[in-house]
Amino acid sequence: MTLASPQTGRLVVAITGASGAPYALRFLEEATRHYAEIYLMLSDQALQVICLETERRVTPRTLSAEALLGHPCPGLRILDKKNYFSPPASGSFRHDGMVIVPCSMGTAARIANGVSDDLITRAADVCLKERRRLVLVPREMPWNLIHLRNLTQLAEAGAVILPASPGFYHRPHTIDDLVNHVVARILQQLGIEQHLVPQWQYEE
Repeated sequence: MTLASPQTGRLVVAITGASGAPYALRFLEEATRHYAEIYLMLSDQALQVICLETERRVTPRTLSAEALLGHPCPGLRILDKKNYFSPPASGSFRHDGMVIVPCSMGTAARIANGVSDDLITRAADVCLKERRRLVLVPREMPWNLIHLRNLTQLAEAGAVILPASPGFYHRPHTIDDLVNHVVARILQQLGIEQHLVPQWQYEE
């Protein structure tokens, strides 16, 4: 895997309709610090969940980097999830990996079974076939047997399954602390040096 250098790499990000919008927005905020270009796709349900779980009031008509993050971000490109002519739809487009946060079980199922019915699932399929890093962050409980089999199939195909399951060994005090724990683990999977959560038993 080729790791991104600060402000030089490209990352593909998707937000789908599972609960966990705070993870998505916090991850985007951090990712923009490390990648020069971020290609973002959102499902229709993702916008609904963002409005439900955060103070952001984002609609398809008002969707922008500023609406999502509260400030402009020139390196963040929001793509139409139905536009297969977008760069992430092709294996010839070089990037440093893809993160789907949160990843709905429906999205996971379609990727696991090769159903590329929109740009999100097509871009994920490209990552698998090109052997690029693909990180899925499911947020669902409990998992039924279908979920388990789909996630196992994805892991066998090369994806990283990173459930949104924050730990407590760092003694979180706020919801932000819990969110940061999951975001930190995503960044580490991408090879990014993170400073959101201290490493376990590590002292400089």
